[in-house]
Amino acid sequence: MTAEQCAARPVPDLYDRSGNRYPLDDPRWRGEDGSPLTVSSLPGLRPDQIDTNERSIWRYHAALPVSTAHRVSLGEGWTPMIPLEWGGRRVHFKLEWFNPTSSFKDRGVSVMVSHLAAHGAVRVLEDSSGNGGSAVAAYAAAAGIRAKIIVPATTSAAKILQARAYGAEIELVNGTREQVSDEAIRQSAQIPYASHNWHPMFIQGTKTIAYEMWESFGFTAPDNVVLVAGAGSNIIGCDIAFGELLDAGQIGKRPRLFVGQPELWATIADTYNGIDPAGRGERVPTIAEGASIANPVRLQEAVEAISRSNGAAYAVPEAEIHTAVRALAARGLYAEPTSCVAAATLDHFIATGDIAPNQTTVVVLTGAGLKSAEKLASVFDGPSN
Repeated sequence: MTAEQCAARPVPDLYDRSGNRYPLDDPRWRGEDGSPLTVSSLPGLRPDQIDTNERSIWRYHAALPVSTAHRVSLGEGWTPMIPLEWGGRRVHFKLEWFNPTSSFKDRGVSVMVSHLAAHGAVRVLEDSSGNGGSAVAAYAAAAGIRAKIIVPATTSAAKILQARAYGAEIELVNGTREQVSDEAIRQSAQIPYASHNWHPMFIQGTKTIAYEMWESFGFTAPDNVVLVAGAGSNIIGCDIAFGELLDAGQIGKRPRLFVGQPELWATIADTYNGIDPAGRGERVPTIAEGASIANPVRLQEAVEAISRSNGAAYAVPEAEIHTAVRALAARGLYAEPTSCVAAATLDHFIATGDIAPNQTTVVVLTGAGLKSAEKLASVFDGPSN
């Protein structure tokens, strides 16, 4: 990017839902009104602004509100996108387990920790059901920052071990995912809160997945993107990036976002579909543990993103998640069950006709099956085998 281009770029800041504005270097993690913070609009990239010498998300650093001088990177991003025949059509699967800690969370955490390191953080706190904690622990270690991760006691042992291996302090909390979050918020009064659900820089990192799709398809957007959602960061990241590209005149329209969630944890899908999530009854555990978030912090923004794309959302029954686990594995894709919600969502919207055979469709598989051995054993060692 030339000096002239840099000078012409607007200086970003943060804003909350009430419209309050804050400078980027403000250490707060939520607004005065208690709502999540968002980075103000940034211009989208042109192809000539991509740093092709970088094989990571930082090839798009011109679209990120973080200085490359302080970046903390482990080579995240630029993950493969493989075409497969699926349901009588050609579908592209984006394999996010090729990220350093084996999940898409590395994208957001790289940008978030880079921002925190640039502003002098020496210790950070995160709450996570697994993948987010592993990512924060890894990138904090890379930055020389101490990390404390608060996790549900029911989290997969492999995910807890991974975070501990990076040197993070682990605190197990009995109770729901929301109770874990409440404990983290309480402790954030003493330790800077590097929450992948709350921190605005995390979303800036997740948007790079959309930039990769655009670049990989010859600087065009796919027709459809199929996503699993827990807190909805991939939904919002795609919405931001495709919006930036649309505003920059680099694409002609937004891809439709098709979102799936486990049926008893489908707050985003139900809200989008005009259904009261409380009407589903008790929220029993799901094999897709990474998506079991009852009250997403950015619910409003996620629902608006689906609507803006003219997309759709689906509450996926547990049996369909199991079927998707098997179907992906039969194609050589060993995805964690949370990822498989996206494949079940794909099947649903193929069946409804919303995803047509002649369209370009990308399904994002967010994490590796090796991180959820206990959950996968319940599928492959079950009565039907």
